[in-house]
Amino acid sequence: MKLFLIGLGSAVGGLLRYLVAGLMQRATGATFPIGTLIVNLSGCLVMGMLGQLLAGRLMIREEYRLALTVGLCGGYTTFSSFGWETLSLLNDGQVRAAFTNVLATNILGLLAVWAGYHFSERVFGA
Repeated sequence: MKLFLIGLGSAVGGLLRYLVAGLMQRATGATFPIGTLIVNLSGCLVMGMLGQLLAGRLMIREEYRLALTVGLCGGYTTFSSFGWETLSLLNDGQVRAAFTNVLATNILGLLAVWAGYHFSERVFGA
């Protein structure tokens, strides 16, 4: 049941990401990826709210908590998970690990996209 609920939340989150990012991008007409930025920021806001509420005040069953956080928020944007995990490191006093996470995720993520792009270009001629 837990995996089903996480999958369901992920599906809903993915659809929301597509709809919100597209709507925001079209509404602004910007060349900057404002839709993705709005999705990432709103996902982080919701993840922070849910993380705090579900860890304290609103005690709900684990599978529902995971469906909302890992599923819905994670399907909407994995950036929200990145933000929550980095905040958790900071709250635990692991400042070096938090900054390492920020730097490694961003720098290595960009390098991985670059490497994948060029690999595909060379191997598949795409």
